[in-house]
Amino acid sequence: MKNNTDTELRRLGRFSLLTLISVYFLILVGGIVRSTGSGMGCPDWPKCFGNWVPPTSISELPLDYKEVYSNKRAKKNQKLAVYLQTLGFNNLASNILNDESILEEADFNPVKTWIEYVNRLVGVLIGLFIIVTVYLSTKFFNSDRKLFFTSLATLILVIFQGWIGSLVVSTNLIPFMVTIHMLLALVIVAMLSWIVIRSNPDLLVKNDSRSTVSYLLLVCMLVLIIQIVFGTQVREAIDSVAASLQYSQRGQWIRNLGAEFLIHRSFSWVVLIVHGLLMYKLLKMKFDSKVFKSLVAVIVLTIITGTSMAYFGMPAFLQPVHLLLGTVGFGLQIFLFLQLNSKRYLTA
Repeated sequence: MKNNTDTELRRLGRFSLLTLISVYFLILVGGIVRSTGSGMGCPDWPKCFGNWVPPTSISELPLDYKEVYSNKRAKKNQKLAVYLQTLGFNNLASNILNDESILEEADFNPVKTWIEYVNRLVGVLIGLFIIVTVYLSTKFFNSDRKLFFTSLATLILVIFQGWIGSLVVSTNLIPFMVTIHMLLALVIVAMLSWIVIRSNPDLLVKNDSRSTVSYLLLVCMLVLIIQIVFGTQVREAIDSVAASLQYSQRGQWIRNLGAEFLIHRSFSWVVLIVHGLLMYKLLKMKFDSKVFKSLVAVIVLTIITGTSMAYFGMPAFLQPVHLLLGTVGFGLQIFLFLQLNSKRYLTA
């Protein structure tokens, strides 16, 4: 019986790791969507221009397609405004209803449409992977309910994330919705990371309680989350500048940014300093972990890619890579935190 349980645990461990990697791939694809200005490539959700397979030519669309989908968005936003007013967000609801730019429909572009559509297909695949993860975790409903309920909670959060994604489209990439979408992705990464570690005991390292270092690591996690949020603000500003320049003259984008870019760039020093201190503490303790070494490498690469974008005219391929590295760094922080506190957080 124990051998069967070990086999099922290893199966869950492998599949949950695959799911986590797939989530990172989705984040990369999402970054490509933003860097190419394809976020509104499909004006409706979950279908794309009313079809499950999007069009490849404007001739497949009605002449008044902009008006059609703008009206659909207006109706959806009216419902969203009612929800927001019910929750007490009256000013936000008013802004959504009165901001005419939200209803501006982009010109049809088959490349951007299919980039966004691929993004949605990958999202559907992630949902299926999560469902399988929950199914595999049902084998541990009696023996490890934390594992099962965390998997179930992850599925619920992914469904909620899909709904938020539909609102991102409905509100025409309104800034705060994009930020919420990103933060929810980090929560999903954290929950999947916990599942991966719990179902892969081989990933753990033998250690005693290291509360001081754990607190420092929590500070590093908080700092990185703040930096990622600053990054979303920069991305939103870049979207605005890029649109005003018709997504050309990439070398001018950085020069036209405001204070959000200076804050994001300056705060990178805070990220580097706190992680440098963490590295010093762990090396002094002779803590040997591939996760720790990977985290250091990822943080350095994140800063290098960010600097490269600033000095080399925002190369399109670096934007999604920079975003991916930031989220991978957060996932590695979660892994490292669980390794340092396995007795506290990973015991049944």
